[in-house]
Amino acid sequence: MAHRILLFVILLVSLSEVEPVSFKITNRCRNTIWPGFLSGATSPALPTTGFRLSRGKSKSVTIPPSWSGRLWARTLCSRDPSSGSFSCLTADCGSGKVECSGSGAKPPATLAEFTLNGTGGLDFYDVSLVDGYNLPVLILPKKIVLGGCGATGCLVDLNGACPRDLKLVARGRRGGVACRSACEAFGDPRYCCSDAYATPDTYNLSIGLKKPSARVGEDESTASSLVGGGTKSKEKVVQIVV
Repeated sequence: MAHRILLFVILLVSLSEVEPVSFKITNRCRNTIWPGFLSGATSPALPTTGFRLSRGKSKSVTIPPSWSGRLWARTLCSRDPSSGSFSCLTADCGSGKVECSGSGAKPPATLAEFTLNGTGGLDFYDVSLVDGYNLPVLILPKKIVLGGCGATGCLVDLNGACPRDLKLVARGRRGGVACRSACEAFGDPRYCCSDAYATPDTYNLSIGLKKPSARVGEDESTASSLVGGGTKSKEKVVQIVV
């Protein structure tokens, strides 16, 4: 989907230490998406772990206080006419259903990650491309205050800029439908920020130039650009836009 200008948006509403949080998820892509949730091991269960979201539509999900986990959007989904099993070409969670039910996204997938009421009672959020990329994502607080956290995300169509050896293609579709990380594609420590290699590689650099606030793997020098902390405001909203 080259030149895509619309995206997946997450709007965070009413973040506080004791009150539930509202995530308003908006689909601004050209096609239907299927958002999926995965909670952390010690986080409370959510009312949904996956659903269908048509183009231009929004859905609000109530999130418990002190929740941590991730959210992503699956694309190009369908049901097998024989078995009825549900699957997606990108970011599939492998549950065979629309609900992910405790299963995470299969790379490549753009991930929105959250820790609510974390260290110091602050809320943290980021958009991660560690597991690759399948579509643009924006996280947007309802109210942005001086000294607080602002919007964060990846709004660039990286599928169009994806190197050939990282591009995920689908039969019958022009161009790539997702972009794998170099780590997933090659399994080499040089690209996984592991062992003796903990610096950006050429693939990371090509993405970083398009997103100046990006950081790579274990590179903490610019970590604050991806961490949305906050005050203990009761009027913080996050909107997730795809």
